Amino acid sequence: MPAVFVLIWSTGFIVARFGMPHSPPFSFLWFRYVFSIACFLVWIQWARVRWPQGRREWLHLSVTGILMHAGYLGGVWAAVKAGMGSGLSALIVGLQPVLTAIWLSSHGQSSQNTVTRRQWMGLMLGFCGLLLVVWRKLTQGSALDHVTLLNLSFAVMALFAITLGTLYQKRFVKPCDVRTANTVQLMAAMVVTTPLALLETEAMQWNPELMGAMAWSVLGLTLGGSSLLYLLIQKGAAASVTSLMYLVPPCTAMMAWLLFDEPITTVTLAGIALTAWGVSWVVRPAKISEGEKS
Repeated sequence: MPAVFVLIWSTGFIVARFGMPHSPPFSFLWFRYVFSIACFLVWIQWARVRWPQGRREWLHLSVTGILMHAGYLGGVWAAVKAGMGSGLSALIVGLQPVLTAIWLSSHGQSSQNTVTRRQWMGLMLGFCGLLLVVWRKLTQGSALDHVTLLNLSFAVMALFAITLGTLYQKRFVKPCDVRTANTVQLMAAMVVTTPLALLETEAMQWNPELMGAMAWSVLGLTLGGSSLLYLLIQKGAAASVTSLMYLVPPCTAMMAWLLFDEPITTVTLAGIALTAWGVSWVVRPAKISEGEKS
């Protein structure tokens, strides 16, 4: 499940490369939510699964949907659309595992979510590897890549949204069917995104590239990737799950090499190896002694 999740989630930047030139960010995301909800409703009706019970469960799922869909996706897409390079946006969002570990270390309530010294070393190694992977895009970005207060605010918003969403879901969301849970999350994200989409003046150009990007965003990223992320958070320790996000930029770099012939340098390969090594330190099961706990 983690390997499949990383592969699917890594296509997000590929989708953005195809779809972003032909659509404003929030309008694209609004249509993505609408089409995803329609697909989930058909699936739910066919499988006859139960919906979450009670207002409290709906409220908690709505909060995670606003954070992890509207906040995270909206922030990343808006930052890139506003001119931030994919390397810097990936690096900023890549701080999520570190923020998660810091929170768990200071607010850990169970041994499962305690961050050990070995895991801290893995998080640091993973981030160094991530930095090497995106280094070329940071230092050799195009003339359109620039940092402003606006796009930096979008990227930081995305970082805090995915971090808080992950921690909130792990703490408050009870296990329930992933299809109905995802549908509730998407409905909340759609409500929040609607006024932002209405404010956009750029028209969507429904050409083959945009339609292909939309189709994969719905079927692959939302129905597949978001559902897997929900299951991983429910079943695993938060620090181990979020460390998988370190593997997304390296995997995306390999896809860009295959699809767009973007060069893979020796530094990039070293970063990929270092990232994989660091993540292995975080997710590898080990007995936790009192002396290891941070």
